[in-house]
Amino acid sequence: MTSHVSEKVEGNGFAVANVDALGDGPGFRKIRRELGVTAFGVNAIELPAGLETGRHFHDEQEELYFVHRGQIEMTFNDGDTHLLGPGGLARVDAVTVRKIKSVGDESAVYLIAGGKDGYVGRDGRMPEGETRAGPSA
Repeated sequence: MTSHVSEKVEGNGFAVANVDALGDGPGFRKIRRELGVTAFGVNAIELPAGLETGRHFHDEQEELYFVHRGQIEMTFNDGDTHLLGPGGLARVDAVTVRKIKSVGDESAVYLIAGGKDGYVGRDGRMPEGETRAGPSA
């Protein structure tokens, strides 16, 4: 059986890693830089319990937030607040003001992917000889 990825591994056309191996302690995990992502921005942040970010917005970049571990409270614009736990998602328009607070007893780890100019459409294809693209037993 294959073991879980812990350190970054790069291969021909791919890179894999574990978010915990991309940094120590609180702060940014530079996923885009570490894995060589070029099509969109992506980072993870570890935010200790009780701490919050400053309010911010973007000029152009829409963002998607995904909570990996812990809980965050996201406050939008002038007070619309939502609690997100593991598996929680939030899409935020560029100009929407947002603030994030880590709530609960443990640090929160969340991923942010951002981009501009939209979806390219469904362009996935199977390599020659493949007959099934979905899950198999």
